[in-house]
Amino acid sequence: MSSSSASFPSFTQGLSLVAPLAVLLLASCASSPSASPAARARATPGGTVSVSDWGAVDGKPVHLWTMRNGKGMEATVTDYGTIVVSLKVPDASGNVADVVLGRESAEEYVARTQYFGCTAGRSANRIAGGKFTIDGRQFTLATNNGANHLHGGVKGFDKVVWSGESSMTAEGPSVTFTYRSADGEEGYPGNVDAKVVYTLTGANELKVNMSATTDAATCVNLAHHSYWNLSGHDSGDILGHMLMLPARDYTPVDATLITTGEIKPVAGTPLDFTVLKPIGRDFAALPATKDDPGGYDHNFILDRVQQEDGLWLSAILMDPASGRMMEVWSNQPGIQFYTGNFLDGIPGKDGAVYQKNGALCLETQAFPDSINKQGKTGWPNVVLRPGQTYEHNMVHRFVMAPGNS
Repeated sequence: MSSSSASFPSFTQGLSLVAPLAVLLLASCASSPSASPAARARATPGGTVSVSDWGAVDGKPVHLWTMRNGKGMEATVTDYGTIVVSLKVPDASGNVADVVLGRESAEEYVARTQYFGCTAGRSANRIAGGKFTIDGRQFTLATNNGANHLHGGVKGFDKVVWSGESSMTAEGPSVTFTYRSADGEEGYPGNVDAKVVYTLTGANELKVNMSATTDAATCVNLAHHSYWNLSGHDSGDILGHMLMLPARDYTPVDATLITTGEIKPVAGTPLDFTVLKPIGRDFAALPATKDDPGGYDHNFILDRVQQEDGLWLSAILMDPASGRMMEVWSNQPGIQFYTGNFLDGIPGKDGAVYQKNGALCLETQAFPDSINKQGKTGWPNVVLRPGQTYEHNMVHRFVMAPGNS
């Protein structure tokens, strides 16, 4: 799925090569994947997983699981909100950095999570007015973003304690979290049994597999919400990172960030990331307003052009400073690109303080407020019914950027 087998120019040769580099990246992803499924399995030397106590939330014990893959990567996850607390990734010289934002303790996540590293649900992103209708019956949800419902409500999937269990798989160490969301929780109908599985593979991939079943028709649209900074969580802003999104269209929003139901092309707008470009290049075209600090917070419609193992390329993120590159693959129709616009001096790990644009999110998902756009051309179905299984699969694959390997 990656581009390591091709020959690429160095980043130091200048940004004039950005467009051809993106073309080469896409071509190599299609024709020269760095490892077939069988090869990735063979690349796994084993790895380890351990668990430790991490306090309590709502009177329930909270734990930390640490997965190591034997290739220099280490992921720490917790049963509170299924949060990825840290993800340590080496660069070409073997220097390791924690590339996700986070807090020092479970208590600090309770005080203010900012959705760092969590599973957002039952429905990620915004639902207009906190209301939707299924089969002629209207449901009213908790509103926690002005008049709208955001990321599952006041106490969504990110703010509850899940049940966790670790295992060693053919791909590497893994932790499985399960949670039953009761009928009526945050206003949603039906009992929903949700599962989130994190696996750290020997091919330096963090896999996230989310699934859910229900006993009554309901809305389910889960998203993984890590904040990424490939230079390290405490390294400053991400405006120098380079991003490619294989998405020719996006879903416009109104002043309250609710999707209008339109689908528009990114061509000729600051939202065009169809070729690799610095995130900060067109940032000035997205200025602050009275209620919005400015920056990217948009859902893109994925083209699904490059596919492998039932997933499609959803993003390529590069950090010229460290040489780290992350590919995102998923089976979802959209991806929310958010540049940490509301970070405002939040205390983080290791004494870090997270300021605006200190990280970015790449949240694969169904389009925001899809539940209120059912039947509109081009919009996905987010109604889950008894007998069906919701499945959302992601791969975050780390390789060295061209010129740094």
